[in-house]
Amino acid sequence: MTADKYFELCEQLDKEPLEEEIPVSWEDLPSIAQEALIVFNMLGDRIVADIGYLGKDYTLLPAIMDAQGIEERDLLIEIISWMDRRAIKESASAMKKARDKMKRK
Repeated sequence: MTADKYFELCEQLDKEPLEEEIPVSWEDLPSIAQEALIVFNMLGDRIVADIGYLGKDYTLLPAIMDAQGIEERDLLIEIISWMDRRAIKESASAMKKARDKMKRK
């Protein structure tokens, strides 16, 4: 949901918009966060059929950072690692739900 759609929804519901509920737009993110998202999406995924998402393939990370001209490499790697851990947890959770659902049938 975009901030504009959020404001429209609040207006339709006659509700006062709350600052903490306003969706963040791309422009609101610091440049390092924007760069991290771009690099994260450029990295390949490591996936195993029975296990799910195992994380990003960091083999090309140095080349991508060079090509993108990224200077704050330590912070970028920290942000990407954080995003990767979240994606791994989400995948594991989704796989567990799918297995549980199959067991119930």
